[in-house]
Amino acid sequence: MSPLAEQQYRMIYDIYMMLDDGDRRLLRQFDLSTSQYAALKLLDDSQGLRLTDIGVRLLLDKSTVTRLIDRLERRNLVRRLPEPLDRRVIRVVLTPQGASLRTAASDAHTRSLARRMKILSDDDHRQLYLLLDKLCADLHSNLNG
Repeated sequence: MSPLAEQQYRMIYDIYMMLDDGDRRLLRQFDLSTSQYAALKLLDDSQGLRLTDIGVRLLLDKSTVTRLIDRLERRNLVRRLPEPLDRRVIRVVLTPQGASLRTAASDAHTRSLARRMKILSDDDHRQLYLLLDKLCADLHSNLNG
């Protein structure tokens, strides 16, 4: 890896850590972890997702997903429903309370991100998006290939 690539990686890592810290602080007021918030963002109140799909989308193993959903279920934010055609499959859906909390947390998160990203002009945002999209596409292709 070139020295410039190492500096870029370190910068991406530092930015990730600072954004993650800001997210954690913000979500604390909703008594949510970043993983819990991410799970709520994936779900809806009708179709929901299978536990295995939540794990794949959040890059979490099966036992971690189970504990995560257990915590959300204890707070009445989600509920587990058996799949009608295959009772071995469990779907997780949002409760009305979960949907309400997700909306409040998401609105606050959007405002927080806007404050943290206000240093960038519209052109900066477009450039950053294009570069990150290019990097993301390549990383995804390397995951799957």
